[in-house]
Amino acid sequence: MAAANFVIGFCLLLLTSIVVFLSLSVKQRDIILSRVLLRRRQKNPAASTPPRSVTPEKKGLENSLPDYRDVFPPSRRASLAAIPNALSLTQELSLSTSSPQGRPSAVVPLASPIEDCASPTYTPTAFSTEEIKALGDFPDYAGLSGVPLPKPYPEFVIEKALPRPYRPFRWAYHQTMSLTKMEPNWWLELENTYVARIAQRKGYFEKHGGAVLQYLPGSELACKELMEMCIQFLCARYPQYFSLDKEKMVFKNGILKIETQLKSMHPLEILLNHVPEDFAITMRDPVDGFYYFRAGVICSSLGWSVGTKIGLQLHEIHAPIPDYKEKMRFSMDRFFAKLPTDKPIQRGSWGLEVDQPLFMPPGDPHELHRLSQNPELKLSQCHLRVDWQTLRRLPLSAAIVFNFKALFTPISEFRDEPYIPSICLKVLKEGKKSLMEYKNTWHVEHVVNPVLEDYEKEQVAKGVVKDEWKVNTLDESPWFPGWEEKWHRQQGF
Repeated sequence: MAAANFVIGFCLLLLTSIVVFLSLSVKQRDIILSRVLLRRRQKNPAASTPPRSVTPEKKGLENSLPDYRDVFPPSRRASLAAIPNALSLTQELSLSTSSPQGRPSAVVPLASPIEDCASPTYTPTAFSTEEIKALGDFPDYAGLSGVPLPKPYPEFVIEKALPRPYRPFRWAYHQTMSLTKMEPNWWLELENTYVARIAQRKGYFEKHGGAVLQYLPGSELACKELMEMCIQFLCARYPQYFSLDKEKMVFKNGILKIETQLKSMHPLEILLNHVPEDFAITMRDPVDGFYYFRAGVICSSLGWSVGTKIGLQLHEIHAPIPDYKEKMRFSMDRFFAKLPTDKPIQRGSWGLEVDQPLFMPPGDPHELHRLSQNPELKLSQCHLRVDWQTLRRLPLSAAIVFNFKALFTPISEFRDEPYIPSICLKVLKEGKKSLMEYKNTWHVEHVVNPVLEDYEKEQVAKGVVKDEWKVNTLDESPWFPGWEEKWHRQQGF
């Protein structure tokens, strides 16, 4: 009798469940089914790839976003064969070195140091944790990455050096990635503000701490790798100023006249003390295949800081940028997923500023300049700010590093630069409203625009710009015709 009642009760419960399920909308039924399938997959010990995490955000996007869990950058393990004493490291496993297919499922977790990973475990570029440990300190990163070290620059004089005159203006102006191939000689660029900028950046760190420098668990290898690659670059490019004693692990900086024991502090602090550029390290989460901001030292951000962005995914970092979600998110996620180690890129962004604000976190008093058009503002206070940026994948950790350097130029420099006044003026007057509001140039336009109009007329009158020329992106972009002659003349070498 009890058994019969149980069967009857179970049938009634099943019938009720079916009725309720059929009364739901198609979307609601799909969600329930996807969750049931997900739980079954989580319980399956044979599943080689972890399931996506189901967060409120991802539930709504799961059907529209590509799946990058099985998308890897090209393997770099073949480079071990060309590195002295490293060939024996490749004997322990057979793994495709030319295709992202067939990768092992044991990928280093996002928040785990390689020392804590079980063996065998691999980075997204297919190096095992054992191979990375065996390579030790300062391996041949040029060979591992496929990006050559820079050529020495013996004529370089730090006291005279000027940045190259970047003018990344484009017309028609719309939101794109605007990427070009990185020049290996110019990954890190020093100029005559070096000593002052290093002191300024160290002061920001002392005052703001985690707002300018942070690192999350799992970023240890990437931070060390980046620091070592930067030091190798500086020693190769500027041997008259920098050297490395690898046995003692001491870095010698002839400009600042100091020696640094490289094991005495975190790698990002070493970069802060020696390299006047910002670095943001993004890393792949094997759970979903997307990239997250995991470590960085950034002292030249405007309206944001490391503290407000650390831990975020790419699209969350770029949320304030107009058109990013609609026009760039898909392309950026795909680009990061597949970026080869040997194909770094560069680009530039720009804005107009009062004076030279380097670091302006949320709430900084300098933001008040952007709220009004000061009738007392002078042209000498108006500057072009260019953030010259590079993006590259580190070979061992497979982290992608975004680095940039803020450069300031008085607007008065545009006067003798062919076409630059015209293109800049065109963007300021006719650029898409949302993009120009994001650039926040309005607060100086009442001074800058009339001056650019005068410069434009002057260039037309002198025949520098032809009457029939229609504003468009220059072939020389991000520079201008004759830029090298002006640059060499102004800095004296």
